[in-house]
Formats: sequence, structure tokens, C-alpha cells
Amino acid sequence: MSRIGKRTISVPKGVTVNIDGQTVSVKGPKGERSWTVADEIEVKFENDEINLVARNDTQRARAMWGLSRTLVDNLVVGVTEGFERKLELVGVGYRAALKGKDLSLQLGFSHEVDVVAPEGVTFVVPKQTEISIQGADKQVVGELAANIRKLRPPEPYKGKGVRYAGEKVRRKEGKKK
Repeated sequence: MSRIGKRTISVPKGVTVNIDGQTVSVKGPKGERSWTVADEIEVKFENDEINLVARNDTQRARAMWGLSRTLVDNLVVGVTEGFERKLELVGVGYRAALKGKDLSLQLGFSHEVDVVAPEGVTFVVPKQTEISIQGADKQVVGELAANIRKLRPPEPYKGKGVRYAGEKVRRKEGKKK
């Protein structure tokens, strides 16, 4: 039995859920998201709660049960609260600025790096060295944050680069004389 799969997903007020076969569609204040659940999983919606049940007891059904429950829960959380990833820029001259909806980064290269905001994702730059990526899709927000971090990952000697907020960079000692 999946401990995660057994838990029910409570649907808050203002969110509508539509189940059409294996496709779960969720609509809320932050947008509309849908996902197709694996055939081994049965989805039930009653009394403002979504419940997922494995149709049989195969290894794949057990594996997909917890995954499906988490992904459907992410749909509900995404359209109500949304997801956010924060990045920090550490280094002399490293800055971020908004150009319309897109993000412009100065990361020590000879040119600026422009990052285009995908559909449903917004950038917020509270300070020149902080970036907040917000959106309803957890996967898109996380992947975009990882791609921005990959442009200039933190280096181990001075710690310069793009890092997640609160990330600890393991520092190395410089060379000795």
C-alpha cells in the first residue's frame, strides 16, 4: 500500500475539478491545469475531495499510485497558491533586471543573457541580486530555475554564481604558497 497514494486531496473553495476518463482538469484563480492519470489508477471525486485508488496490485500500479496522487495534488496547489522558486546572484557586477515580461541577466559574460518567460510564468526582481520565478506549474517553474542556475553555477573557490535562495555552497581552500 502506498502511504502517499492513500491520502485524499481536499479541493478548496473556488476550484472546479472535472474528471473525463483518465484526464483530471483543475480550474482555479491562478489558471487551468490538466493531467492524464495512468490507466492503472482510478480517480474518484466526491464531497470536495479527490481520491486515487490502484485498480490492481501490480508493481507498476503501486508505483504510479503515489506519483499520480502527488501530481494531481500539485495541480490543485498550483491553481490556488502557485509555486515559487527564488534565486540569488552572488558576484561583483552580477545583476538581474526585467525587460517587459522577460529577464535580463548580467553574469560576468561579455554580453547580457536574456531569459524568455514561458506561458504562465512570471519573473519578479525585488533586488538586483534576487530573482523570484512564479507560476502554476511546479515542473516548469523548477526547470526554469534550474536552467537559469545552469547559466553560471556557483563556483567552489569564491562562491560566485547563481544559486537557489538559502543554498549552501561548499567552499574549497585556495592554493598554498
